[in-house]
Amino acid sequence: MPEFASQAWFDAFVLQINGSDHYREVASDWEGDIAFRIMAEPDRGVHEDIFGYLDLWHGECRSGKVITSSEAGSAAYTIAAPFSRWKDVVQGDLDPIKGMMQGKLRVRGDLPTIVRYVKAANELVRLTGMVDTVFQDER
Repeated sequence: MPEFASQAWFDAFVLQINGSDHYREVASDWEGDIAFRIMAEPDRGVHEDIFGYLDLWHGECRSGKVITSSEAGSAAYTIAAPFSRWKDVVQGDLDPIKGMMQGKLRVRGDLPTIVRYVKAANELVRLTGMVDTVFQDER
């Protein structure tokens, strides 16, 4: 099983996204790439920030990968949260839109646009749950 937010994990996630007819439908007019910042929590096995990236375009994921912090700055949207918060999202314990509205997930970019695509966001989260994942604090 790939470790959460590793390159192998992003590769598996991209396959899930591109295999989802539902995502293709609900994100058919979405344009924008997203960077994810998984903030370090050394007591949970995440010793430095991890940055990930999805190039999402009209219902397709053109690429997904681990990136550097400097690369994250060029994405249209950046969502940042501590590792444990991301784990809650992936496991379905935290709705990402509610998390953004409550400040549990920090967003850079046009939040109203993200909120308009709540079905696409929810499908992406559902698809993360389809990726066999081992979390850093469960090794």
